Amino acid sequence: MARAPAPLFLRPASYRRRRRRDAARLLPFVGAFLFLLPILWSPQETARRDTGPDGIYLFVTWALLILLAYFLSRALAAPGEGDDPEAEGGAAEDEG
Repeated sequence: MARAPAPLFLRPASYRRRRRRDAARLLPFVGAFLFLLPILWSPQETARRDTGPDGIYLFVTWALLILLAYFLSRALAAPGEGDDPEAEGGAAEDEG
């Protein structure tokens, strides 16, 4: 007897977990962009002596990146409600 075809779409919990992983992978690149952003604020030919706002911006950005990484790691470490236990292992069984 033939097996039932696999569902076309992922379950919502599995989909959210994958998007969280994608966000965690993207976080270093977003952080690098945000840290380099103050370089674009002023034209190259002008000499700026007021570095206070830039320092505050970098500190706040750094703190927000830490908080975002913390919440992402907590969300990835916690088992989600309604996670399909076969979603991770089901694909490996079908291949072999």
